[in-house]
Amino acid sequence: MQRKHIGIAVGVLAVAATGWAILSHRLGAKPTGDDSLRTVAVALVERGPLVNSVKLSGEFRAFQQIDVHAKVAGYIRVIYVDVGDQVKEGQVLAILEVPELNAEVTGAKADIRRSQDAIRRAQSEIERSQSAYRAYHAAYTRLKQASEARPGLIAEQELDDSLAKDQETQAQVDSSRAALAEAQNQLSSAEAVLERLNAMEAYSHITAPFAGVVTKRYADTGSLIQAGTTSETQSMPVVQLAEWSKLRLVVPVPESAVPQLRLGTVVSVHVSALNRDFDGEVARFADSLNEETRTMHTEIDVKNPQGTLKEGMYAEVKLVLQEVKSALNVPVQAIQRGSSAASVFRVDAQGRIEERKVSLGEETSDRVQVLSGLMEGDRVVIGNGGGVRPGDKVRPKVVSENVDSPEAP
Repeated sequence: MQRKHIGIAVGVLAVAATGWAILSHRLGAKPTGDDSLRTVAVALVERGPLVNSVKLSGEFRAFQQIDVHAKVAGYIRVIYVDVGDQVKEGQVLAILEVPELNAEVTGAKADIRRSQDAIRRAQSEIERSQSAYRAYHAAYTRLKQASEARPGLIAEQELDDSLAKDQETQAQVDSSRAALAEAQNQLSSAEAVLERLNAMEAYSHITAPFAGVVTKRYADTGSLIQAGTTSETQSMPVVQLAEWSKLRLVVPVPESAVPQLRLGTVVSVHVSALNRDFDGEVARFADSLNEETRTMHTEIDVKNPQGTLKEGMYAEVKLVLQEVKSALNVPVQAIQRGSSAASVFRVDAQGRIEERKVSLGEETSDRVQVLSGLMEGDRVVIGNGGGVRPGDKVRPKVVSENVDSPEAP
């Protein structure tokens, strides 16, 4: 019984000692040294390139894509290409059979030969008329000279008849020359008709207007093709041709980025389906915003000599809006923005917090340029500073960028 009482007493004393220790700690026991300092996350002020860019998604489209029509109506005699064939500029895709046109060409050639014969006849007639004119003109000249030398020697009637023959043959020469001019005009007209028909006949050879790939084939051998120049009939195209050696990447540029957009800017295009990057160039934009989306239609040309890229593929483009080669910068989490100015919490060499007013420049998604107020290598508190105030002494801990919870546990 005595041992039991002793054990109970010892337990009571132990509990009392423990309680006294806890109470003493709460009432004023404080640790000493640096272990009492609050640990805060800081970042170093750095100098380096600052790139303000935006990432946009878009879809590749053919640089050119057309339906190839025939200029004349006819039946397809032969078609040389099919879907997927690569063609060169000027390559014959199909040949039409146009019987009526062939007959017209034959008739125009016959008209040319007829006009050429008429020219030869007119030239012969001119030579005959000129020969007759020279003979009669010489005879009249001699009679007139004799009559003038010896009046009354030549009868007036004979002189008048000779003059009439002279004038008649001269008129025949003029008439023959007019006939020659008419025959030459007819030849020119016939040649113009033949030239037009030859041009139309050349249109029976349907050629590629540019180098590309056949993406659709609408007609087969024997198909009747209407002329694509008439508005009264809806003509059927022969093939569809697309240029894929260079593609257009169409992206919507947001309103905020429009002022920095420049033609000729080289951009990086990433195609996820291929896991590859390609170089592109800002080639054209609409120069006006879509009222619904508040974006501007922009096209980026991407060369595709090997045909690796396909129409309809999606790609992501990194569009650099502005770049500063060497900028003093800090993470955006370090900036305390006020209504009139911006500031940061700087940690000095003794570990004390001081508030610095800063002037800001270019800003990206994670960094901001500091124009004044800081020096390279300074330590600035990132995040909300864990509730620190100017004058507080802290233990700084350098961390990487984009830290959401800067205060150490």
